Amino acid sequence: MTNSYVKFGEFFKKIRHKNDMTLRQFCLKYELDPGNISKIERGRAAPPSSRKILEKYASFLGIEENSDDWYEFFDLAAACSGKLPPDVMSDAQLVEKLPLFFRTIRGQKLDSKKLDELAELIRKS
Repeated sequence: MTNSYVKFGEFFKKIRHKNDMTLRQFCLKYELDPGNISKIERGRAAPPSSRKILEKYASFLGIEENSDDWYEFFDLAAACSGKLPPDVMSDAQLVEKLPLFFRTIRGQKLDSKKLDELAELIRKS
């Protein structure tokens, strides 16, 4: 069990609860295995790696496409697999700046030019 599995599971469960559905109700309504969904929600199993299945789950949870919850749902799932979200990887300019971002979040010192570049990148997004 990894911390990212737990975070995804907690988010999944939180959204399900927002919809005022028990695990059993949710699984019966959408013909899902309650054991598997329970494992996901408790962080005992990884979220599905299939984008198609994740989209189906997001739909079942009532998560609107391109909403903050949508991005959080898919970002958490990507983190579980150790991958960057596809929309990030499809932006060549952003991918070019990822090493700078990674150095920054690790706390490595950046020169002022690099910090300005990072600030500009954040402003554009």
